[in-house]
Amino acid sequence: MATANEGGGVAGITKGHLSIPEAVFVEDVDSFMKNSGNETADVVLKRLDEQYQKYKFMELNLCQKKRRLKNQIPEIKQTLEILKHMQKKKGTTEPMETRFLLVDNLYCKASVPPTDKVCLWLGANVMLEYDIDDAQALLEKNLSAATRSLESTEEDLDFLRDQFTTTEIWLGFITGM
Repeated sequence: MATANEGGGVAGITKGHLSIPEAVFVEDVDSFMKNSGNETADVVLKRLDEQYQKYKFMELNLCQKKRRLKNQIPEIKQTLEILKHMQKKKGTTEPMETRFLLVDNLYCKASVPPTDKVCLWLGANVMLEYDIDDAQALLEKNLSAATRSLESTEEDLDFLRDQFTTTEIWLGFITGM
């Protein structure tokens, strides 16, 4: 385990995952409390509590990001499947029969003539027309990026939980002094 830095920082702030400051476990509490800036347990407790609140805020943001990505990934996969089906139909003359979502739980039947163009909703009131091949390449790139981002977010949440544990132990020790 690491020891506290000489500057007396409560969470020996070294940057880890996603710029999350790393909480450092203090092995020698007596020498740590003798460092400048650690005159009383209340001062250290206040800094620890501030750090803990920062971790809570980071956790909230990471959980929102994870939830957003978990919704986004299936949507991208579904759109890719539709594009693959459209590519199969591209060489034919018969229209493709489909249903599309109008609003929650309300679908409409449609007959789509063979085409080599699609419009993708990019969000923020932006829709662009692409060739099917270009759209597929873009969505595959977006799927890969979203998957990597989800994995990174989950790793950051795990790292953050470790920082919570270290900070909670340290808070419990200081309040028990």
